[in-house]
Amino acid sequence: MNSSVFPRMHVSLYVSDLTATVNFYTAFFGQPATKIRRGYAKYVLDKPSLIISFVENPGRVASNFGHLGFQVETVEEMEQRLAQARTTGLVAREEMGTACCYAKQDKFWVNDPDGVEWEVYYFHEDAEFNDPRYQQEYDAAPNSACCIAPAVITATPEILNIASTPFLLADSSTATCSTDVGCSYGHSS
Repeated sequence: MNSSVFPRMHVSLYVSDLTATVNFYTAFFGQPATKIRRGYAKYVLDKPSLIISFVENPGRVASNFGHLGFQVETVEEMEQRLAQARTTGLVAREEMGTACCYAKQDKFWVNDPDGVEWEVYYFHEDAEFNDPRYQQEYDAAPNSACCIAPAVITATPEILNIASTPFLLADSSTATCSTDVGCSYGHSS
């Protein structure tokens, strides 16, 4: 990392297939994972300032999670990220000039291999209304949270093959664990 911004947000998600997850997030974030070990991968990002890790545990993948997202600083950055996501085939849908969560925004959505939705958006200004399609969802389910994404139509996803980012899993036979420092797999990163 070139410059660290603190505090930084950390998120950890359970995933069902670490290889598919690493392929997806390498394409989505535009950088390789910072650390990969057996059943574990981590990305340390500058923009957005985020540490996100993935733990392979199919039994704990939650389908009712909601979504994650980040706001970009400029329209140009939004356009750049959208173009990159289009190039890698990640865009699930685009919503430009929409009024969602009482704000005018440009945004796009992607879905990771376990169905976790990510919203990337540029905030234009506050709004006094929601787009009618969102308002109908709110009225139908008044206890629901803001920014309800439309139902996703299930389709067979195209498998990403990021040949430039192969990774090796650490040999678990060299793992050492302690309650003070966690587990070490014979590598330092």
